[in-house]
Amino acid sequence: MSSPAPDTIVLVHGFWVTPRSWEDWIAHYESKGYRVLAPAYPGFEVEVEALNADPAPVEAVTVPAIVEHLESVIKEIETPPIIMGHSAGGAFTQILLDHGLGAAGVALNSAPTEGVPVVPISQIRSTFPVLKNPANRHKAITYDFEHWNYAFTNTFPEDRARALYERYAVPVSGRILFESALANLVPGHGGTYVDYHNAGRAPLLFVAGTEDNIMPPKVQWSNARHYKADSTPTRVVEFSDMPHLLPAAPGWEDVADYVLAWALRHARS
Repeated sequence: MSSPAPDTIVLVHGFWVTPRSWEDWIAHYESKGYRVLAPAYPGFEVEVEALNADPAPVEAVTVPAIVEHLESVIKEIETPPIIMGHSAGGAFTQILLDHGLGAAGVALNSAPTEGVPVVPISQIRSTFPVLKNPANRHKAITYDFEHWNYAFTNTFPEDRARALYERYAVPVSGRILFESALANLVPGHGGTYVDYHNAGRAPLLFVAGTEDNIMPPKVQWSNARHYKADSTPTRVVEFSDMPHLLPAAPGWEDVADYVLAWALRHARS
């Protein structure tokens, strides 16, 4: 007797934004009859405006706390869900799959997990406002529109990019960005470690936007190549003209439908 198809989709947001960034995808998938959950990081349950007014939760959040919270949400779901993560949420999606959760995973414009050494120039420029000053390691850093636009909405008309900046942008944790930047230099396993040989992991699709400055396609291809278990699918697909903020870019509906169909086709029982 086969297991039921996934009826729940879990959407994991990235840094610089909150679950609000998934608002269009939530409505889109709910209209198709799916239960959709978009859990916030611990402390990020408040509105964007509140986090900008008081970024203390951003300063306090840690990768282990994020993963633990996401695991607690997913373990309450009766049928293994499809897990989709954007940016840092893509790295968390990989970790959740490695921990045995989910029927299938989608990592959109994903941050790399530990051991992926590719650091494109555009990524350095995107994270420079944080990494330029070691003192930022203990702060929540707010991006101005110019830097946020380069990293997230570089293909958008300026008026649309500014509207999204006002609606979605929150400070980013300097501590987590420094930990990510140094992950391959510090001995031992860090917070974004996954077992690339884990044959029990659910199928995983990497999605790359060709115009993404902060996590360009070469990051997705390099991350995918690290997975060595042939028994579970790991694929990469590129979408032309898509920036980092792919969930809000023109044509996002086609991406949402494509990745859902892939996940349902490959979902493990």
